[in-house]
Amino acid sequence: MRLTYCIAVICMLVLRSLVVSAQVAATGSIRGQVLADGKPLELATVALPGTALGTATTAQGYFELREVPAGTHELVFSSMGYQAQRQRVAVRAGQATEINARLVATPAALSEVVVTGVSRATEIRRSPVPIAVLTRREVNLNSTGNVIDAAVKGVPGLSAVTTGPNISKPFIRGLGYNRVLTLYNGLRQEGQQWGDEHGIEIDQYDIDRIEVVKGPASLMYGSDAVAGVINMLPRLSSEADGHVHGDALMEYQTNNHLLGTSVGLRYAHNGWQYGARGSYRLAQAYRNALEGRVYGTAFRELHATATVGVEKRWGSTQLTATLYDNLQEIPDGSRDSLSRRFTRQVAEGDQDDLKNRPLVSAPDLAMYRINPLHQHIQHYRLLSRTRWHLGNGELHTLFGIQHNLRREYNHPLAPQQAGLAVALNTYTYDVRYAAPTWLGLETTVGLNGMYQTNTNRDATDFPIPNYSLFDVGGYVFLKKTFGKLDLSGGVRYDTRVLRWPDFYVRLDSTTGWAQQVATSTGADPQFAAFRTTYRGISASVGATYNLSERLLLRANVARGYRAPNITEVGSNGLDPGAHIVYLGNRTFGPEFGLQEDLGLSAYLPDAEVSVSGFLNNIDNYIYQARLTGPDGQPVVVVPGNATYQYQQGRAQLYGAEVTVNLHPRAWPALAFNNSLAYVTGVNKEAALLEANGAAAKYLPLIPPLHTRSEVRLTSQRRWRRFTQPYVRAVLDYHAPQNRFYAVDNTETRTAGYALLGLGTGVGLVKGPSQREWLQLFLQLDNAFNTTYQSHLNRLKYFEYYASSPTGRRGIYNQGRNFNAKINLLF
Repeated sequence: MRLTYCIAVICMLVLRSLVVSAQVAATGSIRGQVLADGKPLELATVALPGTALGTATTAQGYFELREVPAGTHELVFSSMGYQAQRQRVAVRAGQATEINARLVATPAALSEVVVTGVSRATEIRRSPVPIAVLTRREVNLNSTGNVIDAAVKGVPGLSAVTTGPNISKPFIRGLGYNRVLTLYNGLRQEGQQWGDEHGIEIDQYDIDRIEVVKGPASLMYGSDAVAGVINMLPRLSSEADGHVHGDALMEYQTNNHLLGTSVGLRYAHNGWQYGARGSYRLAQAYRNALEGRVYGTAFRELHATATVGVEKRWGSTQLTATLYDNLQEIPDGSRDSLSRRFTRQVAEGDQDDLKNRPLVSAPDLAMYRINPLHQHIQHYRLLSRTRWHLGNGELHTLFGIQHNLRREYNHPLAPQQAGLAVALNTYTYDVRYAAPTWLGLETTVGLNGMYQTNTNRDATDFPIPNYSLFDVGGYVFLKKTFGKLDLSGGVRYDTRVLRWPDFYVRLDSTTGWAQQVATSTGADPQFAAFRTTYRGISASVGATYNLSERLLLRANVARGYRAPNITEVGSNGLDPGAHIVYLGNRTFGPEFGLQEDLGLSAYLPDAEVSVSGFLNNIDNYIYQARLTGPDGQPVVVVPGNATYQYQQGRAQLYGAEVTVNLHPRAWPALAFNNSLAYVTGVNKEAALLEANGAAAKYLPLIPPLHTRSEVRLTSQRRWRRFTQPYVRAVLDYHAPQNRFYAVDNTETRTAGYALLGLGTGVGLVKGPSQREWLQLFLQLDNAFNTTYQSHLNRLKYFEYYASSPTGRRGIYNQGRNFNAKINLLF
């Protein structure tokens, strides 16, 4: 009832604002021509920042923006290979305003506008913290199992912990899970992020832009952003011509026979915008040269999105609803001890003989049907974003409702009985006011937070309690420019209240499984009642200095804050998908990280060069450790499952990223892009080091040194109906990881490997406007079918035997994969 009531209230408020705004609308239009080197510039982008209004120029360089609210606006002209230009324009109701632009060629992107992790729209080159942006085209260039993997391939310093091709958890500079905040159109993604067995509940076909902030962003978002922020921005309507536009995408991948399809529709007229998208993906188990198909890695995924919004003189508002439904198999890595073929669990408890499980047949490995041991994740999202013009200032509001239902089915003799079933409801709010600039000082104040409840449903395992969480934080952010120097900084204060009542569990005499009960006379609760309050102060101060027009120095110091998540504090049970019993610690305090960033960027005529380094010291760092008894042997709470208890100490991470992108003016078709990312994480807790020695020196889940080089040739001329044809070759090298968390064999050394990717693609245009109507992307990954294990692949440790006849342990990553993607635009 509470969820239904909140949805109804938000819908009423949004609809009321839409009706009121429609009555006071007054619009005009802007038209003109964009030139470069005295010639018309085709496909240049013309947009009004902060709105959904935008278009592309015709073959003659002409453009027109309709339904523009009357008033004074800043118009941005941009195109690949040219320096963006801003012009202020006054629009009168019922009239067309003429304006022309002349862009100056420059190989470096000197002023790309982003909004993630900062108080208001800013330029990448003027941000004191490293920011990376991936466009929809860059995402399409890479054949990936999910949107996080696409981002990893394009952003140095970004990595992912994976559990198969459809489950990826983002890590920024060696920190992940609840230390990286993932956003969907500005709304924090809340879907049991502490879990290992499911990925990001976002439709990758609907994402138009990915923005990544590397470094603490707690100032803007509060807890869970100590490592950085990833914002997934959906595609919005940019045409306002009163016609329906859209796209239909089809994708096929050979390795796991992935089939993907997505259809999106957009319509805009008289300031109103509508959008809808439906996407569906299904895949069989993936394969590699060593093991063949890997049992338990098939999936089936459905997405649906609907959006309505309005853009008027007073501002804009938008209401978005999304649905995510995922059936995902759960791998466990059980095999025949001699042949190393995968086996299937068919019994439980004493009846489950690991050494005599039946082999999985070849037909069962090569099918789209989901096996009985799987997880079912459903995520529903309702998001309202509104922007009001208040004089020369702006007020931004965001309200969101999310419902996440996660069920894991792990009983082979009772496949309909969930082993884990948790329902998470999250109500998010964010209010931000960007005050008018006063004496060159930009001031932003904000308040945001969330209210969250978690409920265990009919299940047999209960790893976390039924809890409620209330989060609130307020901040102020200031920015001022002194000639070539930009200074920015702010401070924030957060409060989080976490609590749960007594939670009793007892065995059901009929089924033999545990069940939740209201009371248990004479028995201790599995989760005793608990209440605590976490508080934290976040702050940052940063500067960018333009040594010259093309050389920029940046520095930033930030204090990040993260309250412990529910599993770190309250867990006391088996997570059946992970095969781990987690034990929390109620005495934990918040994590606090102090990070220093220093970077140098050079925007040269024929190249872009960027070097950035960081040092991050974390107090109260939370990590997992295998629980051992007085005899030094591992404690077994549930037979066949490991037992881990969370610990807290001090840690330090440091590293660097380097990019060198060559774009020679003498050969504009050529792009030679290179990047390097390195991070090391070390424990600083004396007691842990004293007890375990060198085995505890390094932190877990630290990616090895990674380099990536891409050579791309893109035709700058159109050939008949073909536009932007390209060919590319990409070499990814991951060095051996010899610095790992070796306590209790939690991690082991990982060998280095190199992967070669090849790709090509082209667009087709038609009609007098030469509008692009088809895009084709072909990509071959792991061209040599290399057998390898990523250090951040959780399947590497899915092994039941102490030794293997082949000398290889765990599950290996995906082999050669050819991807074909066709996108029809209309």
